Amino acid sequence: MNLQGRVALVTGANGGIGRATALRLAEAGADLAIGYGYQEQAALAVAEQVRHRGRKAIAVGGDLRDPAQVRTLVETTESRLGPVDFLISNAGAGTPEKLEEISVEEWDQTMNINVRPAFLLAQLITPGMRARKFGRVIFVSSVAAFTGGIIGPHYAASKAPDGVTVNAVAPALIGGTGIIAGTAHDQQKLAPHIPVGRPGKPEEVAEVILLLLGNAYLTNQTISLDGGMHPR
Repeated sequence: MNLQGRVALVTGANGGIGRATALRLAEAGADLAIGYGYQEQAALAVAEQVRHRGRKAIAVGGDLRDPAQVRTLVETTESRLGPVDFLISNAGAGTPEKLEEISVEEWDQTMNINVRPAFLLAQLITPGMRARKFGRVIFVSSVAAFTGGIIGPHYAASKAPDGVTVNAVAPALIGGTGIIAGTAHDQQKLAPHIPVGRPGKPEEVAEVILLLLGNAYLTNQTISLDGGMHPR
Protein backbone atom coordinates (compact mmCIF):
# COMPACT_ATOMS: atom_id res chain seq x y z
CA MET A 1 0.00 0.00 0.00
CA ASN A 2 1.33 3.44 -0.93
CA LEU A 3 0.51 6.08 1.68
CA GLN A 4 2.90 8.73 0.35
CA GLY A 5 1.78 12.21 1.31
CA ARG A 6 -0.66 11.01 3.99
CA VAL A 7 -0.53 12.09 7.63
CA ALA A 8 -1.41 9.70 10.45
CA LEU A 9 -2.03 10.44 14.12
CA VAL A 10 -1.63 7.38 16.35
CA THR A 11 -2.34 7.72 20.05
CA GLY A 12 -0.66 5.46 22.56
CA ALA A 13 2.10 5.02 20.00
CA ASN A 14 5.01 4.80 22.42
CA GLY A 15 4.69 1.00 22.64
CA GLY A 16 2.72 -2.14 21.86
CA ILE A 17 0.04 -1.95 19.18
CA GLY A 18 0.44 1.79 18.70
CA ARG A 19 4.17 1.54 18.09
CA ALA A 20 3.79 -1.37 15.66
CA THR A 21 1.07 0.51 13.78
CA ALA A 22 3.11 3.70 13.53
CA LEU A 23 6.11 1.88 12.14
CA ARG A 24 4.01 -0.08 9.66
CA LEU A 25 2.36 3.13 8.44
CA ALA A 26 5.77 4.75 8.03
CA GLU A 27 6.94 1.80 5.94
CA ALA A 28 3.91 2.38 3.72
CA GLY A 29 4.88 6.04 3.27
CA ALA A 30 2.85 8.01 5.83
CA ASP A 31 4.16 10.78 8.06
CA LEU A 32 3.44 10.22 11.75
CA ALA A 33 2.37 12.03 14.87
CA ILE A 34 3.30 9.82 17.81
CA GLY A 35 0.80 10.53 20.57
CA TYR A 36 1.71 9.53 24.10
CA GLY A 37 0.62 10.17 27.67
CA TYR A 38 3.75 8.99 29.45
CA GLN A 39 7.16 7.43 28.70
CA GLU A 40 8.38 10.33 26.59
CA GLN A 41 11.69 8.68 25.75
CA ALA A 42 9.91 5.66 24.30
CA ALA A 43 7.76 7.96 22.14
CA LEU A 44 10.82 9.89 20.95
CA ALA A 45 12.48 6.58 20.05
CA VAL A 46 9.48 5.57 17.93
CA ALA A 47 9.57 8.95 16.16
CA GLU A 48 13.24 8.42 15.42
CA GLN A 49 12.52 4.97 14.00
CA VAL A 50 9.90 6.52 11.73
CA ARG A 51 12.47 9.05 10.48
CA HIS A 52 14.91 6.22 9.79
CA ARG A 53 12.26 4.90 7.42
CA GLY A 54 12.41 8.16 5.50
CA ARG A 55 9.23 9.75 6.86
CA LYS A 56 8.50 12.82 8.96
CA ALA A 57 7.60 12.23 12.60
CA ILE A 58 6.82 14.18 15.73
CA ALA A 59 6.14 12.99 19.26
CA VAL A 60 3.39 14.92 21.03
CA GLY A 61 2.54 14.25 24.67
CA GLY A 62 -0.59 15.11 26.56
CA ASP A 63 -3.36 13.92 28.84
CA LEU A 64 -6.15 12.87 26.45
CA ARG A 65 -8.72 13.18 29.22
CA ASP A 66 -8.28 16.96 28.95
CA PRO A 67 -10.09 18.51 25.95
CA ALA A 68 -7.57 21.37 25.81
CA GLN A 69 -4.65 18.95 25.54
CA VAL A 70 -6.45 16.92 22.88
CA ARG A 71 -6.91 20.10 20.88
CA THR A 72 -3.22 20.90 21.31
CA LEU A 73 -2.31 17.42 20.06
CA VAL A 74 -4.39 17.87 16.90
CA GLU A 75 -3.28 21.46 16.26
CA THR A 76 0.40 20.57 16.73
CA THR A 77 0.07 17.64 14.35
CA GLU A 78 -1.64 19.67 11.64
CA SER A 79 0.67 22.68 11.97
CA ARG A 80 3.83 20.57 11.67
CA LEU A 81 2.74 17.74 9.37
CA GLY A 82 -0.51 18.78 7.69
CA PRO A 83 -4.16 17.72 7.91
CA VAL A 84 -4.75 14.32 9.50
CA ASP A 85 -5.75 11.67 6.97
CA PHE A 86 -5.62 8.68 9.31
CA LEU A 87 -6.70 8.75 12.95
CA ILE A 88 -5.85 5.63 14.93
CA SER A 89 -7.30 6.07 18.41
CA ASN A 90 -5.34 3.42 20.28
CA ALA A 91 -4.56 4.80 23.75
CA GLY A 92 -6.31 2.96 26.55
CA ALA A 93 -5.97 1.40 29.96
CA GLY A 94 -7.59 -1.19 32.18
CA THR A 95 -7.03 -2.45 35.70
CA PRO A 96 -8.41 -5.91 36.57
CA GLU A 97 -11.36 -5.58 38.94
CA LYS A 98 -14.45 -7.58 39.84
CA LEU A 99 -17.81 -5.88 39.39
CA GLU A 100 -18.46 -5.56 43.12
CA GLU A 101 -15.00 -4.06 43.71
CA ILE A 102 -15.12 -1.27 41.14
CA SER A 103 -15.45 2.18 42.66
CA VAL A 104 -17.23 5.06 40.93
CA GLU A 105 -13.86 6.78 40.62
CA GLU A 106 -12.32 3.75 38.89
CA TRP A 107 -15.30 3.49 36.53
CA ASP A 108 -15.06 7.18 35.60
CA GLN A 109 -11.30 6.98 35.14
CA THR A 110 -11.61 4.03 32.73
CA MET A 111 -14.28 5.80 30.69
CA ASN A 112 -12.27 9.01 30.64
CA ILE A 113 -9.21 7.21 29.32
CA ASN A 114 -10.80 4.71 26.91
CA VAL A 115 -13.88 6.55 25.63
CA ARG A 116 -13.55 10.32 25.99
CA PRO A 117 -10.34 10.72 23.89
CA ALA A 118 -11.85 8.82 20.96
CA PHE A 119 -14.84 11.17 20.97
CA LEU A 120 -12.75 14.32 21.34
CA LEU A 121 -10.30 13.33 18.62
CA ALA A 122 -13.01 12.37 16.15
CA GLN A 123 -14.89 15.58 16.90
CA LEU A 124 -11.84 17.68 16.00
CA ILE A 125 -10.50 15.70 13.06
CA THR A 126 -13.45 14.33 11.08
CA PRO A 127 -14.83 17.73 9.92
CA GLY A 128 -11.62 18.27 7.95
CA MET A 129 -11.79 14.76 6.56
CA ARG A 130 -15.33 15.38 5.33
CA ALA A 131 -14.32 18.67 3.75
CA ARG A 132 -11.46 16.96 1.89
CA LYS A 133 -13.70 13.97 1.09
CA PHE A 134 -11.07 11.57 2.41
CA GLY A 135 -10.26 10.12 5.79
CA ARG A 136 -9.93 6.94 7.82
CA VAL A 137 -10.75 6.57 11.52
CA ILE A 138 -9.82 3.40 13.40
CA PHE A 139 -10.77 2.83 17.02
CA VAL A 140 -8.66 0.14 18.65
CA SER A 141 -11.25 -1.58 20.80
CA SER A 142 -11.08 -4.99 22.48
CA VAL A 143 -12.76 -8.36 22.24
CA ALA A 144 -13.83 -7.62 25.82
CA ALA A 145 -16.54 -5.43 24.30
CA PHE A 146 -18.27 -8.64 23.19
CA THR A 147 -17.34 -11.09 25.92
CA GLY A 148 -16.65 -9.13 29.09
CA GLY A 149 -13.03 -10.26 28.98
CA ILE A 150 -10.74 -10.95 31.91
CA ILE A 151 -10.26 -7.38 33.12
CA GLY A 152 -13.75 -6.43 34.23
CA PRO A 153 -17.05 -4.83 33.26
CA HIS A 154 -15.72 -1.28 33.45
CA TYR A 155 -13.12 -2.06 30.78
CA ALA A 156 -15.58 -4.06 28.66
CA ALA A 157 -18.14 -1.24 28.67
CA SER A 158 -15.52 1.34 27.74
CA LYS A 159 -14.48 -0.74 24.73
CA ALA A 160 -17.95 -1.46 23.32
CA PRO A 161 -18.09 0.13 19.86
CA ASP A 162 -21.85 0.60 19.75
CA GLY A 163 -23.03 3.36 17.42
CA VAL A 164 -19.72 4.11 15.68
CA THR A 165 -19.83 4.78 11.96
CA VAL A 166 -16.20 3.96 11.29
CA ASN A 167 -14.13 0.83 11.81
CA ALA A 168 -12.80 -0.70 14.99
CA VAL A 169 -10.25 -3.42 15.66
CA ALA A 170 -10.94 -5.61 18.72
CA PRO A 171 -7.80 -7.54 19.69
CA ALA A 172 -7.57 -10.17 22.41
CA LEU A 173 -4.47 -11.29 24.30
CA ILE A 174 -1.84 -9.36 22.40
CA GLY A 175 1.67 -9.80 23.77
CA GLY A 176 3.83 -6.79 24.51
CA THR A 177 0.94 -4.56 25.57
CA GLY A 178 0.13 -3.05 28.93
CA ILE A 179 -3.25 -4.78 29.11
CA ILE A 180 -1.76 -8.28 29.32
CA ALA A 181 1.21 -7.13 31.38
CA GLY A 182 -1.18 -5.57 33.86
CA THR A 183 -3.00 -8.83 34.62
CA ALA A 184 -1.98 -11.77 36.77
CA HIS A 185 -2.49 -14.21 33.92
CA ASP A 186 0.56 -15.91 32.56
CA GLN A 187 0.66 -16.00 28.76
CA GLN A 188 1.77 -19.63 28.72
CA LYS A 189 -1.29 -20.60 30.73
CA LEU A 190 -3.55 -18.67 28.36
CA ALA A 191 -2.04 -20.07 25.17
CA PRO A 192 -3.86 -23.46 25.30
CA HIS A 193 -7.17 -21.59 25.26
CA ILE A 194 -6.29 -19.90 21.97
CA PRO A 195 -6.97 -22.06 18.88
CA VAL A 196 -3.88 -20.76 17.08
CA GLY A 197 -1.81 -21.71 20.14
CA ARG A 198 -0.28 -18.36 21.12
CA PRO A 199 -1.05 -14.74 21.97
CA GLY A 200 -1.11 -12.29 19.09
CA LYS A 201 1.63 -9.83 18.18
CA PRO A 202 1.27 -6.03 18.03
CA GLU A 203 2.50 -6.19 14.45
CA GLU A 204 -0.42 -8.45 13.53
CA VAL A 205 -2.85 -5.85 14.83
CA ALA A 206 -1.00 -3.21 12.83
CA GLU A 207 -1.47 -5.23 9.64
CA VAL A 208 -5.25 -5.35 10.17
CA ILE A 209 -5.30 -1.59 10.79
CA LEU A 210 -3.39 -1.04 7.56
CA LEU A 211 -5.88 -3.26 5.73
CA LEU A 212 -8.78 -1.14 7.01
CA LEU A 213 -7.02 2.07 6.05
CA GLY A 214 -6.62 0.85 2.50
CA ASN A 215 -10.25 -0.12 1.90
CA ALA A 216 -12.55 2.72 0.87
CA TYR A 217 -15.78 0.68 1.09
CA LEU A 218 -15.45 -1.10 4.43
CA THR A 219 -17.10 0.89 7.20
CA ASN A 220 -19.09 0.45 10.39
CA GLN A 221 -17.35 -2.85 11.09
CA THR A 222 -15.57 -4.27 14.12
CA ILE A 223 -12.82 -6.73 13.27
CA SER A 224 -12.13 -9.25 16.03
CA LEU A 225 -8.48 -10.31 16.12
CA ASP A 226 -8.44 -13.02 18.75
CA GLY A 227 -6.80 -16.14 17.36
CA GLY A 228 -10.20 -17.86 17.19
CA MET A 229 -10.91 -17.56 20.92
CA HIS A 230 -14.37 -16.10 20.61
CA PRO A 231 -16.23 -17.49 17.58
CA ARG A 232 -19.48 -15.73 16.83
